[in-house]
Amino acid sequence: MLSRRNFLTAAVGVAAATGLTACAKEDGNSSASAGGGSKAITLGFSQVGSESGWRTANSDSVKSAAKEAGYTLKFSDAQQKQENQISAIRNYIAQKVDVIAFSPVVVTGWDAVLKEAKAAKIPVVLTDRSVETSDDSLYVTLVGSDFTDEGRRAAKILEKVLEKAGHKGPVKIAQLEGTTGAAPAIERAKGFKEVMDADHKDDWKIVVSQTGDFTRAGGKQVMAAFLQSNPDVNVLFAHNDDMAIGAIQSIEAAGKKPGKDILIVSIDGVKDGFVAMSEGKINAIVECNPLLGPQLMEVVKKVKDGETVERWIKTKESDFMQDQAKDALPTRKY
Repeated sequence: MLSRRNFLTAAVGVAAATGLTACAKEDGNSSASAGGGSKAITLGFSQVGSESGWRTANSDSVKSAAKEAGYTLKFSDAQQKQENQISAIRNYIAQKVDVIAFSPVVVTGWDAVLKEAKAAKIPVVLTDRSVETSDDSLYVTLVGSDFTDEGRRAAKILEKVLEKAGHKGPVKIAQLEGTTGAAPAIERAKGFKEVMDADHKDDWKIVVSQTGDFTRAGGKQVMAAFLQSNPDVNVLFAHNDDMAIGAIQSIEAAGKKPGKDILIVSIDGVKDGFVAMSEGKINAIVECNPLLGPQLMEVVKKVKDGETVERWIKTKESDFMQDQAKDALPTRKY
């Protein structure tokens, strides 16, 4: 039986090695005065939504960091709709905020509103996800993770999972993709396929792949369809923990054992993912750190002060996954 300490070490080690609009949900403004009597920076932030545990942690990090920095935060939840984000950004422009930051729902379709922000001389900072634009000067920088590398790490850790499971024969992979057109969905799939094509061209095959929209409900529904059309899949690669957790329900409903009959690798590292891993239902998780708030606030201050910043600022390493594992462990006795 694993001790509590040994499980924590193993789990973290394995996973890490590897007014906006009527439609948009407004959380209200968080205000505080900056020190020394100076005017607080006003930051307009448009969040993708609240589709996952990762996203909730990300929103909480932005809100708490803005409060700590003494910034006035105008926060909007786009409910996973690009049109809501565009409306929110236009509202921030009208309100003449100091800086606009947003985590884009999808990669394309931002040029028009970003040009409006540039014309209004309001700098834009991307968080978590990238965009494709015709003019790179339309945003200042991106604060986020390397999703392509996360996909590569997921493939490399699957190698270890297969070895540990003693798997022999073809590897038939079902892939639960993130939101269609979103940077993490595109890049995680790309990174995974790079390793697969380079090192496992003859023995690994993605037999079915479809979006689960980064949600548990989507993961459950799509996995049920996967099992009907491809009952012999023996590996699931999920682009996030929430879809993997939803998929587990469908795997169990089909009379199969997640983590044994179907090996599961996912990305994020949220608490519920660790619970599933402690139960042997997820085999490995690759970390994606959601705690971008403090870094974002540092960047916002530099941008407001006219300082030069890097084009891409990689997410700092953190103890996020270890904290999630600690929170998850009390759900089971060892």
